[in-house]
Amino acid sequence: MNPELLLIWGDIIRCPPFSLLVPRQVHTIHATERLWMTRWWMAFTYLSFGFSAWAEPTMVELLDATDDFARGESSRATLEMHVKTPRYERTMKMEAYSKGTERSLIRILSPAKDAGISTLKVEDNIWNYLPKVDRTMKVPGAMMSGNWMGSHFTNDDLVKSSRLSDDFDGVITTRPSDGPDAVYTVELTPKPDAAIVWGKVVVRVDGQLVPKDIRYFEEDGTLARTMAFSELRTFDGKTLPSKMRLQPADEPDSFTEITYTDLAFNLELNDSDFSLQALKR
Repeated sequence: MNPELLLIWGDIIRCPPFSLLVPRQVHTIHATERLWMTRWWMAFTYLSFGFSAWAEPTMVELLDATDDFARGESSRATLEMHVKTPRYERTMKMEAYSKGTERSLIRILSPAKDAGISTLKVEDNIWNYLPKVDRTMKVPGAMMSGNWMGSHFTNDDLVKSSRLSDDFDGVITTRPSDGPDAVYTVELTPKPDAAIVWGKVVVRVDGQLVPKDIRYFEEDGTLARTMAFSELRTFDGKTLPSKMRLQPADEPDSFTEITYTDLAFNLELNDSDFSLQALKR
């Protein structure tokens, strides 16, 4: 037989009942036809396995995407913080450094009257440095619920380094496939042994694993505050929300908005960069 000819069903049709169904004259395929069939089959197999291998994210992956959207092994950021309350409105420019979840340093660049004020966080401890009086003060436990730099963030928000998936149990209640405007919605309740002040937290993440917002509820079910993420930008090869707004539910005209203007990840930072000496630099 010509080596370029391929006999289809050659082995199968020799056995009944296939031998009764297939004509004796068996069609042959030339090399060119065989090549095209091989290419078609490879493409079909690739697409079939590619689609079947895709799986929607787990709840932990959704929560990690929310925790880690602006975090790397280490990072450096420049940002603006705009605070609006019924009594005042102010904007500050800052630079911030972080290493893991346990160490961070934030230094105010402007306005001039606040320039040099710095906050150092190491594990569960916070220190503030006031350059005008050259004084470093450790924030006592009783003041952890106080506002940081007049914003709607608390000192406790800065210290918080645990992960949502560690502190909460949850369930996915909606998915992008539910409708054109649907996203992943995860409803979380604190684990019995977690030191959490919220009764419930609801996290929304889109199909690209970009966080949309986080809503925090009191133990009686009342909405306390909302953190909303917006304005996607690419920093250091990573696309993420460049703006986040924290808004108290009982003050619709008040908010604290943070806008990243630059962000770099995985820098060479040492523990000594997060020391009381570094706080004063």
